Amino acid sequence: MSKPNSEVMAIILAGGKSERLSVFTEKSALPSLPFAGKFRIIDFTLSNCVNSGLDDIMLLTQYRPLSLNEHIGNGKPWDLDRQHGGVRIVSPYLGRKEGGWDKGTADAVYQNIEELLEENSDNVLILAGDHIYKMDYSKMLNFHLENKADATIAVIEVPAESASRYGIISVNKKGEVEDFEEKPRRPRSNLASMGIYIFNKEVLISVLNRDAGDPNSQHDFGRNIIPLMLDNGNRVMAYAFKDYWRDVGTVQSYWEAHMELLESPPRLDLYERDWVIYTRSQERPPAIVSSKAHLERSLISHGCQVRGTVIHSVLSPGVIVEEGAVVRDSVIMGDAVIGKNSVLDHVIVDSEAVIGANSLIGYGEDNTQNKLEPRNLHTGITVIGSRAHLPEGVKIGRNCKVGHDLRPENFGQLELPSGGTIEAR
Repeated sequence: MSKPNSEVMAIILAGGKSERLSVFTEKSALPSLPFAGKFRIIDFTLSNCVNSGLDDIMLLTQYRPLSLNEHIGNGKPWDLDRQHGGVRIVSPYLGRKEGGWDKGTADAVYQNIEELLEENSDNVLILAGDHIYKMDYSKMLNFHLENKADATIAVIEVPAESASRYGIISVNKKGEVEDFEEKPRRPRSNLASMGIYIFNKEVLISVLNRDAGDPNSQHDFGRNIIPLMLDNGNRVMAYAFKDYWRDVGTVQSYWEAHMELLESPPRLDLYERDWVIYTRSQERPPAIVSSKAHLERSLISHGCQVRGTVIHSVLSPGVIVEEGAVVRDSVIMGDAVIGKNSVLDHVIVDSEAVIGANSLIGYGEDNTQNKLEPRNLHTGITVIGSRAHLPEGVKIGRNCKVGHDLRPENFGQLELPSGGTIEAR
């Protein structure tokens, strides 16, 4: 960890509801979802902070914050359990300027403007809690200070064909931001905002106050705050980031980010000793692989018991793969059980789910999109909710959704065609 930096405080936005992750964010905040077996998504942003020497962190929660609060606790795994600074978890409460839930990313910060005014730091670092990457924020801060910027936005080049999914930035030869468009139909560049901003604190407070009084504003940093600063003539710089970064806000991107860990070499190195990703770990026994097991290019976490075949997949702690079972191109979360002789292909299984013996999950070539969630489930991935207990011999196609807490008796028949959904009534 680097030396503490008192010139900037960090605010992590971890309260948004992400409906595009289907069943996985129905009961949990996105930043608390498992990633790469033993980690949570929030671990990457928090670890980036401490590795960058930042120890004054405010984490803003909102949607289903319980699991996130339990995971972070007093911040000890990140060395953030301190009397001064450290990590403070803040949720919406009555008695703030308007009370109620935050209306947008900028409003989440505005609702805590009193805390911001009390801070001694001259600059504020705004971060998203749902991205996977390693970044030294101190380098971005130095760039911000050297350019005497009112705001600095971290940007990354994205493929031109996918640029319309992001906030797109146009810059001049000096690296100054000239235009910011949120998810434009016809992007003018391929520089995408990473949702990482450094603001001069006084300028930020002034702009937040102006935006709060605009009834037509969505109170969003990308849509409203940055364009307002550009209209005001503020100096806004773009800071180019060249390394791995992944927004995991959809089922497909969450799955892809896991598969990228299995490349050789992986796009994100989890084994780098000078940039450790810290987390709160449970005490588990070592993983065990039986003599009948077969493993190919997979991540196996502590506490796993593998007696079947695991190919190009990621297993979280405590997963059991029984004899004859095959797990292929899949992500299995903590304490899930894959029954004997079952086959899973392109499946994401939530924690404590049980797949009955002799089942086929994600079978066939029919790629019919999910009828209830076509926007979320259309790439062939089938999702299984937490604590769902699937009966023996069930057949489930692609782009299917199986809800939380189902029991075998909830399945009226043993086959769910591609694009189907079954949930508890």
